[in-house]
Amino acid sequence: MWIQILLISAIVVLAVFMMRRTGADSHLAIRRLLMGLFVIAAVLSVLFPQWLSWLAQLVGVGRGTDLVLYALIVMFLAFVYSQYRRNVAQQRQLTLLARKIALLEASENEKHPTHNP
Repeated sequence: MWIQILLISAIVVLAVFMMRRTGADSHLAIRRLLMGLFVIAAVLSVLFPQWLSWLAQLVGVGRGTDLVLYALIVMFLAFVYSQYRRNVAQQRQLTLLARKIALLEASENEKHPTHNP
């Protein structure tokens, strides 16, 4: 009983922490919807562990814990992919900004050349 209370509290606290607006795309409805569904599924898994075994048997996995492991692997790979895409986009933006700064500095140097003795 105590472990259930502890686990549910941890799930809810972490979900609230993760759903805070921290980035430019944190307001996306799909992300919040998926997080809400994940929290509901996690709480139900803690309260009724037998439903996870039933679901695992339904989809052809031996045990509920195996199903959780497989789901976590898929979620981890999706996270790695999304972070990779975000990193590529940030690198592209950084490159464009560096080019713009270089062009501005070159333009500024043409307007006001410095005399080196």
